[in-house]
Amino acid sequence: MQRYFITPEQFGDNGVTLSGEDAHHIARVMRMKPGDEIIASDGAQREARIVLTDVDPSLVRGDIAERLPMDREPLWQVTVAQGLPKGDKMELVIQKGTEIGAAGFLPFQCERMVVQYDARKEAKRLERWGRIAKEAAEQAHRSRLPAVHEVHAWKELLAAFADYDLVLFCYEAEGHEPGGLTGLADRIRQAREAGRLTADKAHRLLLVVGPEGGFSPREAEAAAAAGALAAGLGRRILRAETAPLAGLACLMYESGEMGGR
Repeated sequence: MQRYFITPEQFGDNGVTLSGEDAHHIARVMRMKPGDEIIASDGAQREARIVLTDVDPSLVRGDIAERLPMDREPLWQVTVAQGLPKGDKMELVIQKGTEIGAAGFLPFQCERMVVQYDARKEAKRLERWGRIAKEAAEQAHRSRLPAVHEVHAWKELLAAFADYDLVLFCYEAEGHEPGGLTGLADRIRQAREAGRLTADKAHRLLLVVGPEGGFSPREAEAAAAAGALAAGLGRRILRAETAPLAGLACLMYESGEMGGR
């Protein structure tokens, strides 16, 4: 069943209204008619099965047929902090990361990023990233929309570490020798043993991944001083857009979302 995220104001006591792109998608793309059903969620507290009553490309109305539980979110809330990659790679990270279960995305600037950051284009880019997250969340039947944060400077990223229960810094060990860097899953298990993570609590985790050029030793030292734990993602070199997805899948498994623990 097609899912749509709407604002809390669009939810009434007995029905919902959809407008703009959502109404156009229902009427023109999906070609739905009165009597057809969708799922509507406000991404916070309410989710329901809706029976459509009025279908128009500019405005769609429907009655609430059934309240639904919002139970599709991972217990651990993992935000992906991604060093700005070039091209449309950030869009891929947001789309696929949303499908896997990321709670949010925090792009940031760092020493070795290849892309030329242009603050004047940020508003348009954030709008597009938000739209990609919404569409991916609807496709994946998420209960909540991932947050897409504005681009952070490196110092702002370090300051944000204090907002999380655990910060995992994906870093390439010098020489990539076997055993040269503790793996991501090992860091999770160490945190469990130390009592920093438990299987039944909604912990907030930050997964920090670099751009195409990786992190400099100076940045790795600064991240460690700010409380991050360095972690490896294997002996192979992953692309900037692959590393966060591999790390996120690992964390979802370790949280029990994919049968781990």
